[in-house]
Amino acid sequence: MSDSRLANAANFSFARHETFAPRFGWLHKAYMQVKKNPETFLADDAPVLLGVGKNMANSMRYWSKAFKLTREFYGDDANSRAMLSFPTWEARWLLDEDGADPYLEEHGSLWLLHWWLLCSRPGAKSWAPSWYVAFQLAPFARFTSADLTQLIVRHVNLSYDEAPVEASVAKDVDCITKMYVPAKRAKGGAPGAFEDLMACPFRELGLMEAVDRPTSGRQEWEFTTGTRITLPDRIVAYACLDYAASTAPEASSISLARLANENGAPGRAFRIREPELAAALERVAATTPGLQVVEAVGQRSLVFASDPFELAWDVLDAQYDNVRKRPGFPTRDEWARAYPKLAAAEARELRQGATEQQLTLNGDDE
Repeated sequence: MSDSRLANAANFSFARHETFAPRFGWLHKAYMQVKKNPETFLADDAPVLLGVGKNMANSMRYWSKAFKLTREFYGDDANSRAMLSFPTWEARWLLDEDGADPYLEEHGSLWLLHWWLLCSRPGAKSWAPSWYVAFQLAPFARFTSADLTQLIVRHVNLSYDEAPVEASVAKDVDCITKMYVPAKRAKGGAPGAFEDLMACPFRELGLMEAVDRPTSGRQEWEFTTGTRITLPDRIVAYACLDYAASTAPEASSISLARLANENGAPGRAFRIREPELAAALERVAATTPGLQVVEAVGQRSLVFASDPFELAWDVLDAQYDNVRKRPGFPTRDEWARAYPKLAAAEARELRQGATEQQLTLNGDDE
């Protein structure tokens, strides 16, 4: 029996992080270099330009792509098959010196990046399938590394025509725990785990924690739930509208039950329940024209009067003092003209997605 949920949401990509969780300063540094030179990650002196070792430079390349801050496509040399990295408009909005939060000093920016890591739409699927399974598809709240590894392998085998070496998935699982578990609770990780935890900003989100089981002999991990004190209401509203735009772009509403519980939705990504999600949306709706939370026949829905994608960005921009209105800030169209390879990369991914979907349909017919 096939299961296309993972393939529809995420590209086939495992252990590209070189065992390193994203570190403070990496994304800004990578963006500033790639903005000047799309060949940065391919250059012989990339470690010098980025101020890290070779393996870390490779990791920076992966994380920039995984967070949707760069897209990769061929250069202008017709004989070259090397993939260059081009900065997305979202990277410009967030990480430029006059952007929203170039040094990721606000917790909201980390929550936003966490959403970008997991979110998926045609032409811009997730590049972190192991992370997608962990947050969006895992049926358990508490697990061992072996539990999560086996679950990811099972989804991969059901979703793709190829399968990674299980050791690659295990590296992803180790990286997930290093990325999100607070340093003071980290135990039993791979060599360098403590250093990664101290250097990784995403541990501040409190999405996971280690579970003390002194008699079991096995390290266990647990997703946390409940009120997210550091998660801004507008980031929640942005993610909900962004999800609505990618799943039902022609609709004018989406139920809060879907937003809280559906695979791929913000509720599962942020590990918040419907009441917390509803409270955040109601607070944002109270100050946002064209956005309402309404209840009918016992079901609450988020109702939007305009394009949810554009409204999402209005809400997000308001969180950061309207970055798009600052002098000289480029529109999406202007950025696309400056970096035409971004459109080419999206078209390539769309073609690949259409091919994979046809293969899946043909397989189901057999």
